[in-house]
Amino acid sequence: MTLKERMLTNWHLGRVVRLAIGLMLLGTGIQSKDWIMGTFSLWFLYQAVTDTGCCGSGGCAPDYRSKMTKSEPGSMAKEEVIEFEEVK
Repeated sequence: MTLKERMLTNWHLGRVVRLAIGLMLLGTGIQSKDWIMGTFSLWFLYQAVTDTGCCGSGGCAPDYRSKMTKSEPGSMAKEEVIEFEEVK
């Protein structure tokens, strides 16, 4: 996924909140001439724009790719389909 695709897609509540916090802290930092708060706001803005969290690029995010399980060493197989039977 390119940076442009990452910036323009998959906007969710957490990402919007990080953007709002970053913009609010940046405005407050500029208004009060506090460079530490302005620098801290850049962290939130970076997280919002690149859709990363505190753990880095997708460190805490769920894996959106198809789930794979390891069947044999060195090979990957699709996850098995589980069939359920209703017991009355």
